[in-house]
Amino acid sequence: MILLDGKKTASEILAGIKVSVDALVKAGQRPPHLAAILVGNDGASEAYVFNKVKACQEAGFTSSLFRMEDTVSEKELLAKINSVNNDAAIDGLIVQLPLPAHISVRKVTETISPQKDVDGFHRVNTGRMMQNIPGYIPATPMGILMLMEQYKIPTEGKRCV
Repeated sequence: MILLDGKKTASEILAGIKVSVDALVKAGQRPPHLAAILVGNDGASEAYVFNKVKACQEAGFTSSLFRMEDTVSEKELLAKINSVNNDAAIDGLIVQLPLPAHISVRKVTETISPQKDVDGFHRVNTGRMMQNIPGYIPATPMGILMLMEQYKIPTEGKRCV
């Protein structure tokens, strides 16, 4: 049995990304910028977003965290998403789920620009993934694929449950 060390693999990947980002900055470009919107105070969401911010720091990215109360209106949240969509200094956006019941997850995911949708939830990105067209792939499945690649686990012809 092989123990798959996800933390070690992630650390190695982040170190490689940091080298690339440092080279970008040295060449006069700005580092990539990830924004996260966190609605409410869900403990698991807080931890997840904290880990994203920490990973950005390790990779040399800029990150922004926009906190909104769980009483925020859907209209206000969509306006914030559009503001990030239109900010040329921000390259990617995560709106952390779950959202309060009065906010439509579908409207939120459809409002995020497909070019900034790093979760890959927008229907354009989902369609691209299903058709094997390059684009953003949701983080969890991509992480699993990268982990399997790191440990040279063959997948061709395998069955999955």
